[in-house]
Amino acid sequence: MWPHVESATRYLETLRQSERNEASLAPEKRAFYGLLPASISHEGYAAKPMHSYWDDFWAAKGYDAAHAIAVVLNRDDAASRFSNQREEFRRDLAASLAAAAAAHGIAYVPASAELGDFDPTSTSIAFAPRGDAQDLPTALVHSTYERYWREFNDRRGGHTAWDDYTPYELRNVATFVRLGWRDRAGELLEFFLAGRRPTAWNQWAEVVGRDARQARFVGDMPHAWVASDFIRSTLDLFAYERDADRALVLGAGIPAAWLRGRGIAVEGLRTPYGSGRLRLHLARRATAAVDTRQRQARALAEWRARDPRAPGRGRGPAVVTFPQRRRPRGRGDPVSFAARHWIPAVACPRVP
Repeated sequence: MWPHVESATRYLETLRQSERNEASLAPEKRAFYGLLPASISHEGYAAKPMHSYWDDFWAAKGYDAAHAIAVVLNRDDAASRFSNQREEFRRDLAASLAAAAAAHGIAYVPASAELGDFDPTSTSIAFAPRGDAQDLPTALVHSTYERYWREFNDRRGGHTAWDDYTPYELRNVATFVRLGWRDRAGELLEFFLAGRRPTAWNQWAEVVGRDARQARFVGDMPHAWVASDFIRSTLDLFAYERDADRALVLGAGIPAAWLRGRGIAVEGLRTPYGSGRLRLHLARRATAAVDTRQRQARALAEWRARDPRAPGRGRGPAVVTFPQRRRPRGRGDPVSFAARHWIPAVACPRVP
């Protein structure tokens, strides 16, 4: 596998460096500097290739993966090289986003450098599967998804005319979970679940129409990419990995109503730190334990309050951090959690 990792990363670096030239430093092209070349990888730009940030978010995921593989395989020289390339790319990407927003006079994350267009569903790739949106300007992220939420509510409530949508929007559920918008994430998911056609098939077409009986283009059906967006977003309700601090975030998208009575339980929940059980219910005290084959960690939760201005305020997720250099191999032992409030911070000891 390793030769393929090096080959793919080398090609990615060649693509990126092709835009790091003097021509891209001209004011009218400044937003192109250091990005991947214009392409039609994002099908919305099939008519004309664009410098799509969709490509760059996927490229950032590639650099992350290459570095992680190098670390696990003890390829220290390659890990250092990939880390330097990734950091240079992150700086170029952040500078490009700022330049594009300024050039187009916009207050949201642009989907492409040329157009400054609004496409939060493609931007969501920066959150998942990328797993880390720290490259994105916080203010632009907030306004992007606040606007998306307003437009979604207008569509759902019949306040604006619409004919169809693409259920790739399911990936925005995972983004809302990561933004701490638990209640909003649930409302998105409820709306999109109503778009399964026929309902008994439990799947989506590539295009979902407002009128289920109207003849229309539906694209691929069933659509596996949409299905994968649904699966990833649903799993993120229960647990997701936060790359920025190597944290496993538990229950960030679980509605409070699900915790009443016996609460919920998940068997065989796979995480980067092992596969096991997740239990969530209302309780007087909070305890958290994460067991791996290498080390068992237990800690009493310390309650913290969420910013009262934040959507879905009052309760938040449990955060379990893993500061070890490498993830434990193998399936590991069960992960279990019980909570009354939603923001216990649980730090696990370092695993050698």
